[in-house]
Amino acid sequence: MPLLKDTTLGIDFGTSNSAMAVRQGAGLARMIALEGSAHTLPTALFFNAEDHRTHFGRDAVGQYLAGTEGRLMRSLKSLLGSALLQDKTAVHNKMVSYQDIISLFLRMLVQKARDELGGMPARVVMGRPVHFVDGDADRDQQAEDALRQAALDAGFAEVSFQLEPIAAALDYEQRIAHESLVLVVDIGGGTSDFTVVRLGPERMARAERGSDVLATTGVHVGGTDFDRRLSLDLLMPLLGFRHTGPTGREVPSRVFFDLSTWHLIQWLYSPRALRDAQNLRTDYSDARLHARLMRVLHERLGHRMANTVEQAKIAASLADAEAPMPLDWIEAGLGAAVTPEGLAQFLLQPLEQVVACAQECVQLAGLGVQGLDAIYLTGGSSALRPLRQALKAAFPDTPQVEGDLFGGVAAGLAVSGR
Repeated sequence: MPLLKDTTLGIDFGTSNSAMAVRQGAGLARMIALEGSAHTLPTALFFNAEDHRTHFGRDAVGQYLAGTEGRLMRSLKSLLGSALLQDKTAVHNKMVSYQDIISLFLRMLVQKARDELGGMPARVVMGRPVHFVDGDADRDQQAEDALRQAALDAGFAEVSFQLEPIAAALDYEQRIAHESLVLVVDIGGGTSDFTVVRLGPERMARAERGSDVLATTGVHVGGTDFDRRLSLDLLMPLLGFRHTGPTGREVPSRVFFDLSTWHLIQWLYSPRALRDAQNLRTDYSDARLHARLMRVLHERLGHRMANTVEQAKIAASLADAEAPMPLDWIEAGLGAAVTPEGLAQFLLQPLEQVVACAQECVQLAGLGVQGLDAIYLTGGSSALRPLRQALKAAFPDTPQVEGDLFGGVAAGLAVSGR
């Protein structure tokens, strides 16, 4: 296929969702449809054990929820910077590393780009969080190197990186009429990233924009952490979390934390993990709770529980009303619910970390609370009502502007490649 010399492809490979945008010449960035007409794609793969096909995105999640025999994998980005990335697992009767599985997902994106553009773009810019790994520069660099290698293995000839909040800022800049000091808030599935940046129509044409970026910060807390907190507080007690056994001690909790963490769920289905869970039986006073746990693990229902939590979180926030979490597919009548008040309460601690990181970014930029013209929100988890309320409390007089929550980073990455 031909090399498209004046074309930049922006790839937002996200923990929960991914998107791509393309910019040709001096034109505007446009999104690329990834699944039907949808411009975003859940970062999910399903390895179908019945026909040995690999499914992606909504199709992958749908196959899993329909009960098709196979394995679902989500939140693979969370493994970058971890030793688990090089661990191998059986996929379609082959042993492959989790980095290889990331490459497989990116290879699908390569094909989507080729089909859309009729060739390979000369420039590929991938987004990255401010920190893949908090407080460890070496592991952070290893994470970027691993993602670059996965992209090269997928078929891209050359890859550069841009910080995701800066990409979001460049996308927002396309739509403002006057110079502004903006705090970009990018709350994704795995990380929360911030940048204070000076934006404006007259600045867009500058080749060097480094002086416009006043500060960047990030913390490894995002939407999947919110899901984990809700799961531990509302669903895992139904399987024995915090249950007191016959010796007066609580059931060991590691299995519940792993079962509430998207990218760790698949490890609980191994023979060793199943044996360890079965051996917990003597730690339970209530055999029914242990039976529920073992059913979830034997029937590989962990991702279904995680999906139930995620959907209830979104519903409670958007509707500002109680959202049910039915688990009747585990046991008749089993379930829980989350209220808007409960959502704010359960997410209080992680949201405090997120807001503190935003405040640090503003302080590093040398600004006070009154120094900002706007807060620009992007990333799917920035839609959560408790998050917006927490930011409003911290920055009471700063207007919040909602961007393209799922496509803004990809569009900004395409613009940044000029």
